Amino acid sequence: MNLQSHIDALKGRHASLESKIVAEDRRPSPDAAALARMKVEKLRLKEQMERLRAS
Repeated sequence: MNLQSHIDALKGRHASLESKIVAEDRRPSPDAAALARMKVEKLRLKEQMERLRAS
């Protein structure tokens, strides 16, 4: 897998997590622990993409 396709895969996972976060947040009783986990994972993906772009 080349660098750009790896970044694209990370972007896809990042976008998917964003959708899941929005859906969870709109529920009548959102799961705060699940939201926190998803947000941490989303941030980790963003940081990983930024590191790859910088290299």
